[in-house]
Amino acid sequence: MNFYVKVFLSIVAVLFLALLITFETKDQEKLQPQSSPQQSPIHLRFGHNTPVDSALHQAALRFASEVKRKSEGKLIIDVFPAQALGNDYQMVEMARKGELDVLLTPTAKMSVSVPSMQYADLPFYFPTRQDLYEMLDSEPGEIILHDMKSIGLVGVTFWENGFKHFTSNFPILSPSDLKGKKVRVMKSRMIMEQIDSFGAISIPIDFHATKEALRDKVVDAQENPLIAIVSMGFHEVQSDLTLSEHAFLGYVLSFSDISLSKLPNSFRSILMQTAKEVTPWERAETQRREIELLDIIAKSGVRIHALSKEQRQEFVRLVAHIPEQFEEIIGTDVMSKSKELLYNKYGASLEHKEHILIGIDADVSLGGTIAGLEIKRGVELAVAEINAKGGVLSKPLEVILKDHRVVASKGIQNIEEFSQNPNLVAIIGGKQSAVMMEEVSTIQRLKIPYLIPWAAVAKLVDNGYEENYLFRISANDALVSSYIIKYAMEHHEKPAIIVENSLWGRENLHAMKEYLAQHEMTFATEVIFNRGQMDFTQAFEKIKASGAKSIILIADTIEGTKVVEELHKQNILLPIVSHWGIIGGRFFEENKNILSQMDLEFFQTGAFSKNPTQASQNLLEAYKARYKTEEMQIDFAVAQAYDITQILALAITNAQSIEASKIKKALENLPTYKGVVKTYTPAFTATRHDALNENDFYMAKFTKDGRIVPVDQK
Repeated sequence: MNFYVKVFLSIVAVLFLALLITFETKDQEKLQPQSSPQQSPIHLRFGHNTPVDSALHQAALRFASEVKRKSEGKLIIDVFPAQALGNDYQMVEMARKGELDVLLTPTAKMSVSVPSMQYADLPFYFPTRQDLYEMLDSEPGEIILHDMKSIGLVGVTFWENGFKHFTSNFPILSPSDLKGKKVRVMKSRMIMEQIDSFGAISIPIDFHATKEALRDKVVDAQENPLIAIVSMGFHEVQSDLTLSEHAFLGYVLSFSDISLSKLPNSFRSILMQTAKEVTPWERAETQRREIELLDIIAKSGVRIHALSKEQRQEFVRLVAHIPEQFEEIIGTDVMSKSKELLYNKYGASLEHKEHILIGIDADVSLGGTIAGLEIKRGVELAVAEINAKGGVLSKPLEVILKDHRVVASKGIQNIEEFSQNPNLVAIIGGKQSAVMMEEVSTIQRLKIPYLIPWAAVAKLVDNGYEENYLFRISANDALVSSYIIKYAMEHHEKPAIIVENSLWGRENLHAMKEYLAQHEMTFATEVIFNRGQMDFTQAFEKIKASGAKSIILIADTIEGTKVVEELHKQNILLPIVSHWGIIGGRFFEENKNILSQMDLEFFQTGAFSKNPTQASQNLLEAYKARYKTEEMQIDFAVAQAYDITQILALAITNAQSIEASKIKKALENLPTYKGVVKTYTPAFTATRHDALNENDFYMAKFTKDGRIVPVDQK
């Protein structure tokens, strides 16, 4: 082997060794964990309006610290206090757009866009501070927080700035001390109504101008938590502080829905859970600081007064109407659940434990909100009248409503819960026949008198039970369906029918088709839809193609709204004859802009305009006085609920017992009773548990302002 060959082989060997080392190195690199740049933490902005030395800001910092710890530094909350990012309204808008991630807002400032937030402003409503916390941390608070979804926010928990107290230049130990006095308030209809109820004059003044107004005697008194009184120096220009704790200044902690949607589930859970965990600390810290604030106020020379239980009750009585007056705004579901929880804790009232309970099982949160509210009001008005005369069997009547939310299993649960109460005498139902049909077997098993002021399905009362515990002062669809089809055929031609696919809908459809068959006629076409259906575009092509000249509508409020919207959209402006299912929610409010272009008539039973007796006028005036409104939204629901409650009270008196079997027998053997809807001769018998018939039916329409009047009334 010559020299050059040896050199060549040496070079090849070196190259081969180098390649081998390179491949081994790469293989080893593949086996080693790959290092990556350190991931930057996610920063979220948290805005609020309180100063840095407030309990609320300290709670915000505590929240931020806990979130950082739990996320191992991967989630950082940057807190901006004292309106550093804008005022409350501006921060809400920023959060809705995803420009602000977390915000802490006074509930009062949120009440325009989320009306249920006025709950915390209810005066003297909560017996104790702990009671309010329990309400906010349970179902009432959950309902209110859920309402925030409608504006793009996710509500999590309620913090606080304390309860409000009165300051003045005179002691306020009785409502009479406020008579004729000018009191500065936040601009709020509920708060102004509260102050006016005490005989004072409510004067809305900007918060930052309040001290000057007090100093200059523009107003005589004001209301605020202790932290506001001290921080704004109100105690420096007022001589007296009354520890009234009459209303709560709450703060709601929420997140931007847009911001949350961008975060992993684990981070969302950390944020939500931590906010709730900090809540007890924030409340305790607020109360701890109030002791220090009281000391500051006392040292300034201000006289401090505390209301006794008896003095507090004087105020309570004068504002007792406010929860009912604002119930529709706050939400019947919120108010009813609160009353139920307080009832479970304290009994019928703080004054008496002995009572007779009437339960209401109805929807007050979905499509039947107005129906449920008006049924409740009819019962309340009757109960108030009965209690004013001494009650029944020398005991007052009490009313508790449970919301079944149009869920049959929830309705059955409500009935089971009511049955456990030894004071229960009867249950009054709501609007939804489908829920009640599922409840019938439970009602019959428990043998609870169940009274119906609305639901119309025939089989509810004609249920086949020999010992029947269901009684109705309302329409029976066995009669209604023939009444509606007769009216439609007398006033219109060639009807199509739009009907929901439910027992109620099928029952009406079957009866109407039988009537048409007897007259050798048929519907121009049938459109059958399901509950919850939102799209009717293709279905209504059938109506256009059928040559229909009128429409019969069997629908509930929510679907009824979609039906008329689609009919209007497709320019199918045919006369509509409807069952009363569309009434009971916010049908008119949601459709008033298009109803003026549509010929809509709907079935009804007794109304005040149809029966202008002294009894009906008395009920109308009592309604206006109690609920501070000029018009009932559904007068037949109020009247029928009122009558059925009065008839129940008569049965209790005649039975001299609240035992179910005796009440049932008494209801079947009543004397003639002159009610608001009609004179009952009698209301029921052993074989007839329906009180109304065709003579009590009529067709109605909406006026331009949404009132319900007979079609022949101008």
